[in-house]
Amino acid sequence: MPNQSPCLDLIFAALADPTRRAVVERLGGGPAPMSALARPFRMRLPSFAQHLDVLEGCGLVRSRKQGRVRTYRLAPRPLKAVDGWLARQRMLWNRRLDRLDETLKDLAENGP
Repeated sequence: MPNQSPCLDLIFAALADPTRRAVVERLGGGPAPMSALARPFRMRLPSFAQHLDVLEGCGLVRSRKQGRVRTYRLAPRPLKAVDGWLARQRMLWNRRLDRLDETLKDLAENGP
């Protein structure tokens, strides 16, 4: 699915960073304000906000500002796209490995 490639590229690039993966995992438990999300990390809020901008830019999280507090929540649709891509890869490699297994068994039984 070539039209999904740019979206998947952005998602995988965002998830390549351990801080952003930790944020996604944390948001799996429910919405949280930026200050709560940033608390476990040793960085200033502007630096942490850049991580949230990357996650929001690829659609993995959404934010809402109420007064002075910006709350983030997980957006599941992009994760479903990643899951679909991974499922297709898993199926492809399982077929390839099954064919390799058949070939190796045939070679063991019948010789080269």
